[in-house]
Amino acid sequence: MEQPAEASQRALKHVVVREHVRGLIDGAAPGTPAPSERDLVAHFGVARMTVRQALDALVAEGLLERIPGRGTFVASPPRRQARLTSFTEDLRRRGLTPRSRTVLARIEKAGPGVARALEVSAGAPVIHWKRLRSAGEEPVCLEDAYLNEALLPGFLSDGLPLSLYEELAARDLRPTWAEDSVRADRATQEERALLGLAETHPVLRLARRALSGEAVVAVSRSAFAADRFTMYLQRGDTG
Repeated sequence: MEQPAEASQRALKHVVVREHVRGLIDGAAPGTPAPSERDLVAHFGVARMTVRQALDALVAEGLLERIPGRGTFVASPPRRQARLTSFTEDLRRRGLTPRSRTVLARIEKAGPGVARALEVSAGAPVIHWKRLRSAGEEPVCLEDAYLNEALLPGFLSDGLPLSLYEELAARDLRPTWAEDSVRADRATQEERALLGLAETHPVLRLARRALSGEAVVAVSRSAFAADRFTMYLQRGDTG
């Protein structure tokens, strides 16, 4: 089992590799091959998983793109930068009323996974905020958010906001981009109880790592009732 110190060191190595590659590709023409995983593993003496995590972050940022069967290359700049929106903003844009009920809000010690995602040391204090999110009176999703407590002093004592992103914006930490993953799954017992779902009801799981510039400000896991919410993804021109 990976020890907390090892997880923290691997997270820091991932950042070093990521920023090294960022410097190499800065100003490179679209289509320029990125450094190979093999070369990066040999150069830094790290695991291939660490290198892959670093490249994944640059792909999510839009600086690199993977072409199946060919490799990883410098990406073309997007024609239009989509603004990252929160659940609250998303519902308001659709003409719905966002509501939230706090299920849990406390300071915890970061476990290895959360520490790695937030790029903090394992055991560092983090804010764990779990909310039941609703559109009007209809529950839509259950969200677990983890925040870097060092960046948000007094967050729990100042009165919890309706919108996390609006609070982050007030602190000059508005997320500017994010790494998202979405998958279908069965609802857990807690999700079924809070969302009012049948035992076999599917959910869409959205995992998000939100960054303000280069600072990771929040990581979250949300379970959406699959028949109550549609996710819209914006993409640039693929040619």
